[in-house]
Order: sequence, then C-alpha cells, then structure tokens
Amino acid sequence: MNFAAQIKIAASYMRGGTSKGVFFRLQDLPAPAQQPGAARDALLLRVIGSPDPYGKHTDGMGGATSSTSKTVIVSASSRADHDVDYLFGQVAIDKAFIDWSGNCGNLTAAVGAFAISNGLVAAAKIPQNGICTVRIWQANIGKTIIAHVPISHGEVQETGDFELDGVTFPAAEVQLEFLDPAAEDGEGGGAMFPTGRLVDQLDLTELGLGLIPATLINAGIPTIFVNAADIGYQGTELQGAINDNPQTLTLLETIRAIGAMKMGLISERDQAATRQHTPKLAFVAPAQSYQASSGKTVDATRIDLNVRAMSMGKLHHAMMGTAAVAIGTAAAIPGTLVNAAAGGGERVAVTFGHPSGTLRVGAEAALIDGQWAVTKAMMSRSARVLMEGFVRVPANYD
Repeated sequence: MNFAAQIKIAASYMRGGTSKGVFFRLQDLPAPAQQPGAARDALLLRVIGSPDPYGKHTDGMGGATSSTSKTVIVSASSRADHDVDYLFGQVAIDKAFIDWSGNCGNLTAAVGAFAISNGLVAAAKIPQNGICTVRIWQANIGKTIIAHVPISHGEVQETGDFELDGVTFPAAEVQLEFLDPAAEDGEGGGAMFPTGRLVDQLDLTELGLGLIPATLINAGIPTIFVNAADIGYQGTELQGAINDNPQTLTLLETIRAIGAMKMGLISERDQAATRQHTPKLAFVAPAQSYQASSGKTVDATRIDLNVRAMSMGKLHHAMMGTAAVAIGTAAAIPGTLVNAAAGGGERVAVTFGHPSGTLRVGAEAALIDGQWAVTKAMMSRSARVLMEGFVRVPANYD
C-alpha cells in the first residue's frame, strides 16, 4: 500500500518572551502555502499537530497551550521604510482553526533576530558589535514595531543576564517599541476606544453580576478590562484557580463575547468561538502581595497593580505581550479602569503583577483635540533559537 512521503520545510523553533513557536521564511513554504488560504492553514495545522482531540500535540511541534501553539511567517518587507513583514498565526489546539486576527507581542521579540539570522535584513544594517534596529511591519494589524536586537561579532547575541518572569533562564534583552499601537481603522469602529468612552457598562445580568464597568480598548490588541472584584476574583489568582474550573471558564468566555459585541468586533455572540485570539479579556485589581507560580513572593510595594489575562480560553501563565501594550496604554490614560487600579493620575509606565511575576511596560499618551492618542508603547523581552533546520509533514497534509 502506497502512502505519501514526508516533505521537509526550512524552519526555526524559537522562544520569544514567554511564548514559543515555529518560524518560517515565506519563500521557504510550499508554493500553495505562500498565499493566505486553506492550503497555508492546512500546512501550519499539520506542523503544530492540530486538531488534537487528546490535547497534547504529541504528533506536532505545538506545546498544547496558547503560548506554545504558534506560527510565524517572515518575509522581506514590501514597504520601503520597513525591513521585514511579520505575520502571526495562533493555532487552536482541538480545532482545525488558525486565528489571524491579531499579533503576538511575545513572539515579536524573536522576529528581528530571526530576520537577521536568515538573511532578511540588509547586511549594511547589521553592526559587528552593538544594536541592530529592525523595523517590522506587523501584517495582522497593520502596525510598525521596532526591535532593538543585540549583535556580537556580527551575529545575533542571544545569551545574557536579562531576566523575564515566566521564562526559566536569563538571556539577552531585546527592547521593543510598538509605534502608534492604537487602532486607526477597521476593527472596533476605528478608534482606540471603540465606543468613544473610557469606561462602559457591560450587562452581565444573565450571569448574576448585573451591570459592571469595563474599559474597552484597541491598543496592541483589542482588550476588555474589568475589575477583578466585580466578577468575584482578587486579581492574585494563578492558573489552577481559573483553568481547573469549567464553570469559571464558561463565565469568562461569556464576558469576553459580550465585550466583543460591545466593541463591534462581532455581531452575534456565537461568533466569538471563531475569534479566539481577539479580543483579550483581562481583570485588574489594586496592588496586592501574592505568591507567584515560581514560588517567589510578589511584594505589593514593588508593583502598581495586578492583572490577570485570558488567552484562547485559558488564564495565561504570565502576560501576552500585546496585552501588556494594552495595559501600558490604558494605564497612561486617566479615567480607565487600569489607570484607576494603578492608583490614578498621569503615568508613563507601570509595573504589574501577573501569575509568573512582574512586568514593566511604558506608554506615551497625550490628549489631542479631545481625543487620546498614544505614540508608542515600550517593553523589554528576550528571545533565542531553540532548534533550527527543517520540519517534516506528510506531503498530503492538505
């Protein structure tokens, strides 16, 4: 009996921030997968090992969590003022579905390094020693990101002493700038605050919670912020407290769907199931001490607020990079729930507690003609290659 042989495709398996994924150059993909569509999705699903009814990704490169079931496609930029175009795909674990609706801020930290190491950045831009500035066009959301990648002896410097909570070992620091991170057109009514208000009311009467305040923002990634106390939580929860309770997950997904409709991202509640990556749902609380998942104590005096965020239906083990941009942006704008949880007033940066520890993020915000604008958000991550060479998939993957 004859079966199709496997094909091999050049790829790198990389960690970026607190996520990891499979990175490809667009030109290395099979011709049918070089264009958006069913052939590309089928290939990437097979690479990751989805859909997997066992929820383990045993037969693929995925890690069976939202943070480790990701794919990235990078190409030389079609824009004269950018170095590379970066496309991100969030792969569902138990469904044959890839969500292309948003960015991954964590894997963004690895894009510049991947581009440099794979010949997608002009050699003249790469110093022998120093920092290589890579201008990235984030194709999912149509935004510019600048990565400052350390270079040693003409190659990407990956090792270092920068520590990132949620990542086991230190590495070299990669500074990221998310330029003009708020939405300008398209999703959510084309504004940073899609309803025109810093605080809205979500009707959660069906959930027994009545009306609760929410900040709905398009910055980094569309995000719904609610107060932890309003939904029965402290803001100090770790993954087990949320993810081990199916009723809790259903409640939080329902809140996310209601918020998505309020933002104009979906028109019917059930459409949220086909849009798992966006919007994000996060709950905030004033700074409180707690024990992080690593066992270390996070001291309330060393943070401005606590934040917990949902990703692909589960509480994230740390914080999504794009959600961190949303946190930094909202914190910089007096009147939002995030700003209030951080103590109010004008802020250019906040340090927040998440399940794995803490993270600092900054944003530059200004009120212009009665509308809030954010020029950029900044944070530091790290990245490194875990494995490189080829992935293999059956030739009849589609």
